[in-house]
Amino acid sequence: MKDNYGREIHYLRISVTQRCNLNCAYCGAAKPDAGELSPADFARLAAGFAAVGIDKIRLTGGEPLVRDDICEITRLVKAAAAPKTLGVTTNGLLLAEKAEELLLSGVNAVNVSLDSLDRSCYRQLTGRDALTPVLDGIEKALSLGFRRVRINAVLLRGVNEKGADRLIELAKDMPLDVRFIELMPFSDVGESERMRIRSDEILARFPFLLPTGETDGTAVYYAAPGFKGKIGMISPISKKFCNACNRVRLLCNGRVKPCLGHPETYDLMPYIDDPEQLETAIREAILKKPAGHHFETDKNHTHALNRIGG
Repeated sequence: MKDNYGREIHYLRISVTQRCNLNCAYCGAAKPDAGELSPADFARLAAGFAAVGIDKIRLTGGEPLVRDDICEITRLVKAAAAPKTLGVTTNGLLLAEKAEELLLSGVNAVNVSLDSLDRSCYRQLTGRDALTPVLDGIEKALSLGFRRVRINAVLLRGVNEKGADRLIELAKDMPLDVRFIELMPFSDVGESERMRIRSDEILARFPFLLPTGETDGTAVYYAAPGFKGKIGMISPISKKFCNACNRVRLLCNGRVKPCLGHPETYDLMPYIDDPEQLETAIREAILKKPAGHHFETDKNHTHALNRIGG
């Protein structure tokens, strides 16, 4: 369906948990403050979103793979909503052991958050010495033949920006996309303009990256001769893409959040047993989606990313 600004909303991100097994600085230090719905509840809500035109669903967290029932969630959501794309965004720590079951349960796209290929830097950024299992998970996902595998990276000035070339090399050597996301103000780190590296800085550093003309609503893609994959730039600060935003978010407690950059959420749980009322509530929430975020002025770190699904 279209929102009040004529944007076609067809993408739903479902945060299935606020829990995480890492402690990345830019996510914010907020501890979980909400319960988690059952797989059946997520499926019923997903069916309601499908009724209004959602055809792409991505499961996020926190870290979605910390849920022992994550594959039951994906299986039931797939059956209830029949999305064209069913993806998972993960930090990759548990991906190697769960990738095959995820694929069999209907997941066809995997995004892995990975900000550095340097073991020491990875430990500094995430709080854990766990780079090896993440790389194993990426290799496993590629070997199983997921339709799409992507790496998401946030560069921080003075911390990991010197490792951007190694991340880009992944797209040269492997059939995956590496996407650089500008630091957003969801933590004390995110509030630091000094630490934010803009997309145009990365492109200036790597002039061999040439635009492909491909976008997916948020990312603008680049490629280079001989690359097996592509490089994406996601620029919510320097090049706001709100006019092309096609998504809403469902939080792990059953509240829908129309915009990542605004605090408003709307409870869907009172309508979960009535498909007609649920569809109406979803439509009303989508029509409340604001024109855009204001990351350049708002202080958002009270809305930590682990609580809202990134």
